[in-house]
Amino acid sequence: MKKILVVCMALFVVASALQAQAAKGGTMYVAAKTVELKSSTDFFASAKGTLAYGAVVTVLQVNGKWAEVRSSGGSPVSGWTTVANLSAKRIVSGATTGATANEVALAGKGFNQEVENTYKAGGKLNYADVDRAEALKVPKQELRNFIVEGHLSLGD
Repeated sequence: MKKILVVCMALFVVASALQAQAAKGGTMYVAAKTVELKSSTDFFASAKGTLAYGAVVTVLQVNGKWAEVRSSGGSPVSGWTTVANLSAKRIVSGATTGATANEVALAGKGFNQEVENTYKAGGKLNYADVDRAEALKVPKQELRNFIVEGHLSLGD
């Protein structure tokens, strides 16, 4: 129980630090494979553009767990994304030897070959099922209908 409490506290501290960094404004980096910028803080808001892993953004404002950002580069686009999609650490997304963008993103979050080997040592994990689950795509309208018909919360 103590370990779970320590892990939860550590995650809270990291999330708070990331949110504080975003609140200061300045430069941050996209820390997800792709990020769809939204027109508002609503999960179902219309998309304004997409940013790739490592893209440089400027934080315009923060509203709870959401940050309004503007991309740098040729055709800047601005919109909302969750703070969890951003990193204060510079992300280099150039050519990597034999690593996919997804693997680089996982490594940036602490998942490396040693961690993977530890999970595999248990021998009961089925990575093929995980890959199939990650490949599933549900249209947003279908997801919205599921939430509404099931009387689920749309979140904040």
